[in-house]
Amino acid sequence: MSKITPIAWKKFDRFLLYIGCTFERQKASHRIYSKPGLSRPIVVPAYKSLPVFIIKNNLRVLGISQKQYLEIINHL
Repeated sequence: MSKITPIAWKKFDRFLLYIGCTFERQKASHRIYSKPGLSRPIVVPAYKSLPVFIIKNNLRVLGISQKQYLEIINHL
């Protein structure tokens, strides 16, 4: 199994939209997404390379395993 690596925010944006999140708003470089049933919104900074800890924190909020994430991201 591969491990999570930094990716561009645009690719993570495609991942979030694929799993059913909706883009709500953007304030400065932070993009806010929501999905029914989440305890809090997903916040993604529009960085050229999104750090692994941000990806992992957002996966925890979404309730998605690293294995599921890697399967989806490799098909996008």
